[in-house]
Amino acid sequence: MSQTVRTRPEGSARALSEAYDTALLDLDGVVYAGGSAIVHAVESLGVARDGGMRLAYVTNNALRTPDAVAEHLTELGIATEGSDVITSAQAVARLIADQVPAGARVLVIGGEGLRVALRERGLEPVDSAEDEPVAVVQGYGGPELPWGRFAEACFAIARGVPWFASNTDLTIPSARGIAPGNGAAVEVVRIATGAEPQVAGKPLPPMHRETVLRTGAERPLVVGDRLDTDIEGAFNGDVDSLLVLTGVTDGAQLLAAPPQHRPTYVDADLRGLLTGQPEVTPAGEGFRCGGWTATAGEERLELEGEGEALDGLRALCAAAWTAAGDGVCALDGGKALARLGL
Repeated sequence: MSQTVRTRPEGSARALSEAYDTALLDLDGVVYAGGSAIVHAVESLGVARDGGMRLAYVTNNALRTPDAVAEHLTELGIATEGSDVITSAQAVARLIADQVPAGARVLVIGGEGLRVALRERGLEPVDSAEDEPVAVVQGYGGPELPWGRFAEACFAIARGVPWFASNTDLTIPSARGIAPGNGAAVEVVRIATGAEPQVAGKPLPPMHRETVLRTGAERPLVVGDRLDTDIEGAFNGDVDSLLVLTGVTDGAQLLAAPPQHRPTYVDADLRGLLTGQPEVTPAGEGFRCGGWTATAGEERLELEGEGEALDGLRALCAAAWTAAGDGVCALDGGKALARLGL
């Protein structure tokens, strides 16, 4: 797939689990939220795996180790090994190791996932700017991360020590709603120091490189819930993507997506792996999917017909993305989305 301007979601006559050899699955908002499995996730992934699709879990959350993530997934009913999990901690550890001497000390602002990843690369995690670190790395440390950890990062960065971040996701899904993510914590240090970190996580190339190196995928499909990390990461890696609507992205955000945020496929949840995807076809001045036809009017997106709500959303995406070209659709889609219950 080339990085052309996508004007509509694609169809697939084959189940996606058959058309692609590896699913590169985001976790938060896709497989689980707040520690509990998302509806249909366990059964859908089991069927996909049993049918021959490799499942690899790719997360920007650097808090937990791959083994801890695998244990959690196995407890949820998804048999997983640590080698099936790729984290932004691993990606940023490789990025740092490429730039500092072997055995170098690295100041860690985050959790155990970062420490394990650094040791895997032969680096020594430390806790204080007084430990003479040659780099600072910042990753999600959970809701209990002490404020003083940010001060340690600032002290080291002020001395000229290079700063790295596992990822810059501003939010993270939780069982109670949307919570601040590592990107919000990175902003604290950025504001205090005026410095800019080197970032490894999705959607940037270091994460894609880490994923390819660890999975060996030949026909990968990125599966995620975020446009600005999962889908943009797929775009940057020049691979196809499936957006599921179980996380942070809603219909209005999808319709307003710029080219790098437009997924190849759209589905409600991970059951979308097990089915083909309906085709979106031109229909007069608009686009048709299932029983719905969407057109771009002068001020708003129009929707006619009836049927599955997702088909209506796919048709609306085609109308909105075509009208926007390589920009962002400014047409009002609220009434059309309300009709679909989205």
